[in-house]
This record gives sequence, C-alpha cells and structure tokens, in this order.
Amino acid sequence: EYEGDRNGEGERHGFGKARLPNGDTYEGEYERGLRNGRGTYRFKNGALYTGDYLQNKKHGKGVFFYPDGSKYAGDWVADQRQGFGEYLYANGDTYTGEWANNKRHGQGTYVYKDTGSKYVGAWINGIQEGPAELIHLNHRYKGTFFNGKPLGHGKFVFDIGCEQHGEYTQPVQEKEEEEDEEAEVAVEPKWKASAITELTLWSLHEEES
Repeated sequence: EYEGDRNGEGERHGFGKARLPNGDTYEGEYERGLRNGRGTYRFKNGALYTGDYLQNKKHGKGVFFYPDGSKYAGDWVADQRQGFGEYLYANGDTYTGEWANNKRHGQGTYVYKDTGSKYVGAWINGIQEGPAELIHLNHRYKGTFFNGKPLGHGKFVFDIGCEQHGEYTQPVQEKEEEEDEEAEVAVEPKWKASAITELTLWSLHEEES
C-alpha cells in the first residue's frame, strides 16, 4: 500500500507512506520510485531506522535501533555502518569511532560498562589490533594489541606515580601426543616486567592538560 506523492510517470516521488508486503513500513522521501532523502523505516521485528537514504539504501547519517535494545548512530554507506559512529550495545558497553563494512575499523574507543575500563586505539575488522591504551580505574596499559590481546613491548602506568615496563609474550603451547585437537585452549599472553621507572613526561596528566 502506498499513500503519497507521485511524478508524471506515476512513480513514487516526493513524500509518502508505504506498507511493504512483509509488514515493514516506510515514511519519508522518494525519488523516482526509490527511497531517497530522509525517512523512517520500521521493521516488523521491532527494529527502526531513521535517517538518510540513497536509492533504497541507508546512506548518509542515520540512527538504527535494533530489536535487542542496542543502537547505532552515525554514518552509513550503501546499507553498511561505515565512517564515524557510536554504537550502544545491549549490555551497556559503548563504542565510538571509525567503522568499515559494518565493523569497528580504524581508531575508536570502547567503554566497558561493568568495569568502567576503556580501550582507546586501533581496530581491524572488529578486533582490537594495533597501538592502543587500556585505561582502568587507577592504572593504564599502553602498548600494541594483536587479535584482541596485548602483545610485545608496553608499559603499565600507575596513578601512584610509577611505570612498569615489560612485554607480553605468547607462551609456546606444549603438545601432548594423545591430545584431542578440540581440547586446545587459547593461551593468554604472559606479562614479563623488565623495569619500574618514574612517570615519563608524555603520560603526566596527559588527559588533564
């Protein structure tokens, strides 16, 4: 069903309201039969998108409310979260930063609601990877992440006024002959401290300056 403006060729053109065969509804702007411009699309499952469209696709700025209570507000390119945006997850965590192909990609900040900790740094295809800082209540870790875990040289900076330098190494897994392949457990990187120093200049009240 469609109710709204049409052009000389009878195509939906201008402002209109439509009910789709699957029960979804759209209210907004059309151009030559396609959703184009600003509009609000309500999904039968309870999801809702309000924002920009280009040729039937979410494109530009828009907000998407998901059925689980999560929400994304930001840039879209051809129906994908792409550019800059903020995602509020169902568990209360938030991510603010860059996106590509619907995934966290580039620079961004992820805040864990339960602990108040936050990861500030690089992402690749939705995974924490590259230089970053993991900031906790009274200390922080600065280093490089690989596949979601810290790896290589880094340092812990403590609010009491000192730093612990060292590196995270990936332990070598001992293979047992009879071991079931499915029994393999992901081995956490191990921290090996090498020195404790006073705070170095770059980190001294960096955020307060």
